[in-house]
Amino acid sequence: MPTNRERIDRLRTMRAAAMLGGGAVRIDQQHRRGKLTARERLELLLDPGSFIEFDAFVTHRASDFGLDGQRVLGDGVVTGHGTMGGRLVFVFSQDFTVFGGSLSEAHAEKICKVMDLAVKVGAPIVGLNDSGGARIQEGVVSLGGYADIFLRNTLASGVVPQISVVLGPCAGGAVYSPAITDFTVMVEGTSYMFVTGPSVVKSVTHEDVDAERLGGAVTHTTRSGVAHLAAHDEAEALEFARRLLSHLPQNNLEDAPRMETGDPWDRRDPQLDHLVPDDPQQPYDMHEVVRRIVDDGAFLEIQPGWAANILVGFARLGGRSVGVVAQQPAVLAGALDIDASTKAARFVRTCDCFNVPLLTLVDVPGFLPGVSQEHGGIIRHGAKLLFAYCEATVPKLTVITRKAYGGAYDVMSSRHVRGDVNFAWPTAEIAVMGAEGAVNILFRERIAAAADPDAERRRLVAEYESQFANPYIAAARGYVDDVIEPSETRPRLIRALEMLADKRETLPRKKHGNIPL
Repeated sequence: MPTNRERIDRLRTMRAAAMLGGGAVRIDQQHRRGKLTARERLELLLDPGSFIEFDAFVTHRASDFGLDGQRVLGDGVVTGHGTMGGRLVFVFSQDFTVFGGSLSEAHAEKICKVMDLAVKVGAPIVGLNDSGGARIQEGVVSLGGYADIFLRNTLASGVVPQISVVLGPCAGGAVYSPAITDFTVMVEGTSYMFVTGPSVVKSVTHEDVDAERLGGAVTHTTRSGVAHLAAHDEAEALEFARRLLSHLPQNNLEDAPRMETGDPWDRRDPQLDHLVPDDPQQPYDMHEVVRRIVDDGAFLEIQPGWAANILVGFARLGGRSVGVVAQQPAVLAGALDIDASTKAARFVRTCDCFNVPLLTLVDVPGFLPGVSQEHGGIIRHGAKLLFAYCEATVPKLTVITRKAYGGAYDVMSSRHVRGDVNFAWPTAEIAVMGAEGAVNILFRERIAAAADPDAERRRLVAEYESQFANPYIAAARGYVDDVIEPSETRPRLIRALEMLADKRETLPRKKHGNIPL
């Protein structure tokens, strides 16, 4: 019978073997690809010394067909919990050095276990994805494992924050787990996601494309909108995950953590008084507006390369986390199109899930016209954004900086869709449409009959602008709570946010709404 000392030595030997994953040779191969190991990634992601591992001794249960008798401790994924900034978080990190990180029955069960625990205790889940896909040797069992994970992603959605960091391949059915989570971060040059790979695409459609162009980080953060952030390297990707979670609560029953700031709550910024150009056709950068309003000018923009005519992201006001949605007049004049509507709707619903107040900055000339937009379903996609704002019960602050025309005025967190506090700058133009368009419709015959049509048009445009293209009619109706000087925007918003801190608003009892997907 072995002694206690021998048993302890065996335990230490097994732990050391589990720490090595696929072995020193494969770890070196991983490093030569410019990638970290599963455990190195967790060391960067979590607070030092906080990681507690589960199931380090699990091995696969399938036959050894095609595996050359290998049974590696951990079976290709490291799971457990740790802390980020002192807050509990559950994690899994796929190990590409073990069978290419492929997913087996045991591998999937390990992931499901930490996801179940995360929901039970109400803590975020961060998944580090680096896998060759389903383990072929296990057939349908591995496919069932993916479905088990997808179900838990869905049940956890809106209950605890879920972040996927893609640090290598993520192909086939594996892509649907990140797609269900709240945020997806990718690494340029080393990570990719696609349902079918380049070889399949070429054989079926005869298109010649490499993995990076088909499903790399740049593609998914600029073309498809599948991923939210692209990092230059793995360290930056993991830091993005930490920053995202710093703006979110542990679960849907809590508020996001409040941070101390040295930025005075009553700070006024005179530069805002001159930021909007006198010429309504001249663009300006809404990033500048956001930075001058929020704490310390810090804005974590989400999906900056996709649908750039609208900005979404996280910031703080008086130390409180807020989700920012803002038109970008420098891109498509800030018009709402299909992608912008989808991007903003998803972000609004994410903030509403996790009790993050919404700040909406409005400068919108309307929905983007065109055959491609209409045929592409701009009505349906625009309705997503309208639905999201109507449904949201978090505090909603709105500032109209310039244009708020037509149905887009209604959609962008107006008083009519339960905006709580709505401000307008003196430069705001709230109307059915712009002055030029309105005059051309209303007075087409008078202008044509005038001795000087151009002079008559200018006179009518000026008359229209004085009567309609201003914030005071809306303020007189109570649709706008106050017309404020741009320089006082920050203190007014912070005071409004404090007033709304204990807001309680409910929806009619129902299973769930039927958003126009």
